[in-house]
Amino acid sequence: MIPPQPSIEILGIQLNEPVTTLTDLVVSAVCFYAFFKLSKLSDKTSLHQYLKYYFLSMGMATAIGGLIGHGFFYLFSFYWKLPGWWTSMVAINLIERAVIEYARNYIKPKTARFFAILNIVELITFMVLTFSTLNFLFVEIHTTYGLLLFVASFSTYIYIKTKSKGSKFFLIAVLLAAISALFFMNEWSLHMWFNYLDISHTLMAISAFLFYKGAREIMTETKKEL
Repeated sequence: MIPPQPSIEILGIQLNEPVTTLTDLVVSAVCFYAFFKLSKLSDKTSLHQYLKYYFLSMGMATAIGGLIGHGFFYLFSFYWKLPGWWTSMVAINLIERAVIEYARNYIKPKTARFFAILNIVELITFMVLTFSTLNFLFVEIHTTYGLLLFVASFSTYIYIKTKSKGSKFFLIAVLLAAISALFFMNEWSLHMWFNYLDISHTLMAISAFLFYKGAREIMTETKKEL
């Protein structure tokens, strides 16, 4: 059994789980980088907005998770985990909407409308469940559901139809996110200073960058179609 990371002090300030906090912030940095790069694009379509704000909300979620959920959690009550959890759920909801929007040219309007409504219903349902139980399990279920049922399924469908490079990047990103989840759920750690959380966050950072690459490709592909 690998022991938990000991706290460290920086300028007299206690920092819990320092490597876990740092790796969370690395994920956040990748997401903020993607947000600022996508913000520079002139495209103002719904698809662009969903992709852009996915990275902003995921960056905020991992920053909150790293600082409040890990590094300085001793200063807060357990309820302070909710803002990070909810923000990550909003992020997943946005990337779900992005792939639905991207698939509109390849699916029936009624199908797109059904999944768009389902997207809202599942977000509200899981946010309520998370608030009422304070159980991170529902965040995990929502993330798994969103990435596999929506992102992976729609990306696979679009890739089969179009050989889209963006969809291919998204599929690889989902695969890495799934591997990240396996490390998290099974608590597979290498060392006290690089435990299952740190491994999971590192894989999440790579996954986030691949999602960014996919988003850039998708924006290029949609411009060519216009």
